[in-house]
Amino acid sequence: MSSAIVLAVLLVQAPVIEQQNSGTTVRLQAVSAVNDRVAWASGTGGTYTRTVDGGATWQAGVVPGADSLEFRDVHGFDANRAVLLAAGPGDKSRLYHTKDGGANWTLVWTNPDPKGFFDCIDFRGSVGVVVGDAVAGYFPLLKTKDGGRTWAPYAPPGAKLPAIDGEGAFAASGTCVVLQSDQSVWVGTAKGGRVVRFGTDRAEVFEPPMLRGGASEGISTLAFRNRKIGMAGGGDYTKPTLFSDNIAVTTDGGRTWSAGTRPPFSGAVFGLAYVQSRSMTVIAIGMKGAAWSADNGKAWTTLDSNDYWGIGFGRAGVGWISGPKGRIAKITF
Repeated sequence: MSSAIVLAVLLVQAPVIEQQNSGTTVRLQAVSAVNDRVAWASGTGGTYTRTVDGGATWQAGVVPGADSLEFRDVHGFDANRAVLLAAGPGDKSRLYHTKDGGANWTLVWTNPDPKGFFDCIDFRGSVGVVVGDAVAGYFPLLKTKDGGRTWAPYAPPGAKLPAIDGEGAFAASGTCVVLQSDQSVWVGTAKGGRVVRFGTDRAEVFEPPMLRGGASEGISTLAFRNRKIGMAGGGDYTKPTLFSDNIAVTTDGGRTWSAGTRPPFSGAVFGLAYVQSRSMTVIAIGMKGAAWSADNGKAWTTLDSNDYWGIGFGRAGVGWISGPKGRIAKITF
C-alpha cells in the first residue's frame, strides 16, 4: 500500500475532538454516554451535568444535601434516568437515582460499613453492580436488578476471595469494574494490580504485566470490546511524569494478559473505552493527556494534552472525556 493511501486511511480514521462548556467548574471524574445526543457526567461537590443535544448545551446541578460528596461514577439510561455513585469513607459512599432528568434525586443506598469505600459502578440493561475497596479482607459487591432503584449486597460463588492487604480499586474514572454479558463481574485492583473475575460459577484472579505493589500503583481501568478482547490500564497516579508499563491486553477473555504499548502521554492511565462502532479502536486518558489506537493498543496517536479523568462512549462512535475545572470534550469518529 502506498504512503499516500496509508495517510488517507489515517485521516479518515482520525477522531475529531471538540471542547464543550459543561456548565460547571468542578472536577468531572466520570462520563456515561447514552448515545450521540444524551450523556451524563459527574464530579466533586455533589455535581452532575447532562446534555440531550450532543453537548451543544449542558445543564449542571448539585444533588440537594450532597454538596460535600464526590460523585466518582455515573450511569445514564436515557435522558431522564441515571444513577450516581458517591465515593468516600463510610456513609460518604452512596447511590442516588433520578427518573426525571435530575429534577429530583432519591438516595437509594448508603454504605453501612464505616470502613467501606465505593469505587465504581457498571450496568448491563437494568442489572448493575458496585464494587468497593476490600473490607476485612474481601471485596464488597452490591447488585441491582431494577435499574438502580433498589440495591442489595451481592455474594456470587467465590465472593470470599481473599484480597491482598490494602487492596482496593481506584475510584478515578468510574471504569474499574465491568459487568459482562454472562453476568460475570470483572474488577481491576489498586495496589495488587490484579484482574479479579467474580463469575456466576466461581471467582478467579489474573495478574497482567502491570506496575503494582504500592498503594498508588495498580490497575485504574478495565475495558472490554467483547467477551474476548479487553484492555487494562493503570500505573502510579502519584508520578505523572513517569513512563511505565501501564497497558495490558487480553484476547482470550481475560485468561491471559500481555503487555501493550503504552500511550504517548506519561503517568497513569485513568480511563479506557472501546469505540464499539470501529473494530479495534480504543481511547486512553490520564492526567497528562488523551490518545487513541486503531489496532487495540499496538500503536497510539496523541489526541490531546489536557488533564482527563472520565471517559464514556456510546455505540454510534461518539463519546466524551472529562477532567478538572469542568473540562469536557466530545470525541467523534
